[in-house]
Parts: sequence; C-alpha cells; structure tokens
Amino acid sequence: MGIFPYLLCKKKIMEKGRKKKIRCIEFSPDVCVFQPLWCSSNMEDKEVVLRKDEIEALRLKNIEWLDIVSGGEKMEISKSTFARIYESCVTKIADAIVNGKRIVLEK
Repeated sequence: MGIFPYLLCKKKIMEKGRKKKIRCIEFSPDVCVFQPLWCSSNMEDKEVVLRKDEIEALRLKNIEWLDIVSGGEKMEISKSTFARIYESCVTKIADAIVNGKRIVLEK
C-alpha cells in the first residue's frame, strides 16, 4: 500500500511535462487573421496558429533587428529557447504562404 501513492504521483508528474517559463511579451497585434484572397472562411483545417511568444520573437528579430542573445534577454528566456520559438514561427509562416493556409494570431 505504501508504493501505490508514489506510483500515481510519479505518473502524474511524467504526464504533465516541464512547466513553461513565463515569457515577457510587449506587443499585441491589432489584426488576428491573414488569409489568401481565394480562401473561404471555413478553412480551419488549413490554418496555422502563431502563439504570442512566436509573434514576439518574430517582431524582435525582424522588426527590432535584435540578435538571438538580445531577443532572449528581452523575453527573459535562454537564447536556445528564443531560437526554437523563432524557427517555429518562420516554419509556420513559410508553410502558410507556400500551401495557401490562413495565419491566425493568438490573442
């Protein structure tokens, strides 16, 4: 009986994964959807969603021209995390442009 609660607790921890660190985001976009002209409004299966941290990483790198180290410091995350977030954002945008998908910005 003493081992049973430990196994439940261990399983619960393993399913949760790592806790995400809070990220500093200074920008909120006014527009929330970009879509091709020929795109119908009910194409939810053909859309990519950009998270707030991805939008902020894109803004810092491409609008403010910060490098990965400075961008990571500004968002209060490591440079490797910043690079992963930025790469994820660029990949999603490329997929949307090449394959004609909607881009939805998380509010």
